[in-house]
Amino acid sequence: MKGRVIMVQGTASHAGKSVLVTALCRIFKNDGFTVVPFKAQNMSLNSYVTPDGGEIGRAQAVQAEAAGVACSVEMNPILLKPEADSRSQVVVLGRPQMSTTAADYYRLKTELWPVVTEALSKLRSRYEVVVVEGAGSPAEINLAQGDIVNMRVARYSRAPVLLIGDIDRGGVFASLLGTLWLLKKRDLSLIKALVINKFRGDRTLLEPGLKFLEKKAGIPVAGVIPYFRDIHIAQEDSVTLEQLKPRQGSAQVDIAVIRLPHISNFDDFDPLDRENGVSVRYVNSIKELDHPDLVILPGSKTTVADLNWLNSSGLARRISELYRQGVFVIGICGGYQMLGEYINDPDHVESGVGQSRGLGLLPITTAFLPGKETHQVKGSVVADCGLLAEAQGASFEGYEIHMGRTESGEGSAAFRLGERSTKPCDALDGCLDMSGRVLGTYIHGLFHNQELRRGILRHIAGAKGEPLSFTGGFTGDDRQRDAEYDKLAKVVRDSLDMDLIYSVAGLKKGKRES
Repeated sequence: MKGRVIMVQGTASHAGKSVLVTALCRIFKNDGFTVVPFKAQNMSLNSYVTPDGGEIGRAQAVQAEAAGVACSVEMNPILLKPEADSRSQVVVLGRPQMSTTAADYYRLKTELWPVVTEALSKLRSRYEVVVVEGAGSPAEINLAQGDIVNMRVARYSRAPVLLIGDIDRGGVFASLLGTLWLLKKRDLSLIKALVINKFRGDRTLLEPGLKFLEKKAGIPVAGVIPYFRDIHIAQEDSVTLEQLKPRQGSAQVDIAVIRLPHISNFDDFDPLDRENGVSVRYVNSIKELDHPDLVILPGSKTTVADLNWLNSSGLARRISELYRQGVFVIGICGGYQMLGEYINDPDHVESGVGQSRGLGLLPITTAFLPGKETHQVKGSVVADCGLLAEAQGASFEGYEIHMGRTESGEGSAAFRLGERSTKPCDALDGCLDMSGRVLGTYIHGLFHNQELRRGILRHIAGAKGEPLSFTGGFTGDDRQRDAEYDKLAKVVRDSLDMDLIYSVAGLKKGKRES
């Protein structure tokens, strides 16, 4: 028997689709169903690696974790990773296929539709419930003809659709009703319930509007989800960074993450911001940068373009000045490559520039290669000085997503990898400069490892003569992540008419008590 399908679509990007899918995955799991997420096409620079080395959107990996299942490429068969000059890398079933313009990709969609349907069918054959996420809005008229992620998926799978709107942005009633008004009749019939997201204030004051909405739409409102700040789940959309504010008060460790134009995998730094005495700021100018204790250059999909921006903005020069003044610097993936002496691209894999000069803070040279390395990894810290002095020997888990090979000179290797994509290996990664104040690595997710993270933070704070105390707080382990998913599930369960949700999904409620 094929698994049941329920779909979440939104009135716009960042309306809350991903979070609602995450919550529903957790609710159905807690109620005893085998459940899995699905998004036909995702456009994001935040990606993740499956156990077998495939690349998918970060949101689908988070949703899979909430559902209690290992992530797979079928959960996000098409991933678009925006590049410079209005191009995107197209990743199909976890592997990069090409770099193409929007116009060329539009014509390619016909060939990709069977990939979508086959992936969805595989998931339905393995799980009792598939929670599908749409993209953007189903009412984008200019995109409707080539749709392979919204209503075409709903029609194909005969999925009931929950339409969610963001009241925090304002105009939610117009957004919901306008979306419904623009849909064709065959698609409108698939919308079974409306959801209002990110509500602040007294719910009773909203009741007249909800009654009007139900009467005007002829579709029930399933509920109103409150705005919350105390649930910590990795975000995929860089719009989130615009809403982040540095922690109030003086922090013992002030961290500035450079907000590159094509920043990727910024959830790498979430665990840092949740430690007591630590503040994380995202900055994109010299004025905002000020004088932190640690500067982080994050991952980037277009390393050379972002390196050029770093130079033209003056930030490259300023980061070098801060290093000479004693500030610590860490580069992750693309940021690691930027910290080196040169980036060579003789085959023009990423840009038309054959060679670019880096910041020169690490004795490394990177060459871009056509093939992409995507692995889940396990390893340990081998460097014994500087930033890693208090983390030597610490084990860690993380993942690699990069298209370069880096060779180091006088610096010390930072990490030894013992496993890649579930297979044993013996490989070195990263570089720690002779001063011990500049660290670079290809490994994403490093700071999610408590011993390593706190060792680095202790060293930075100790250099200022301000020892950090880690009592309680964030650990980042499976149990704590599970607790966050359960908190989210409870908020959504308490906010929605779950009898209605189960009814439209064709499921029997109460398979198991949560």
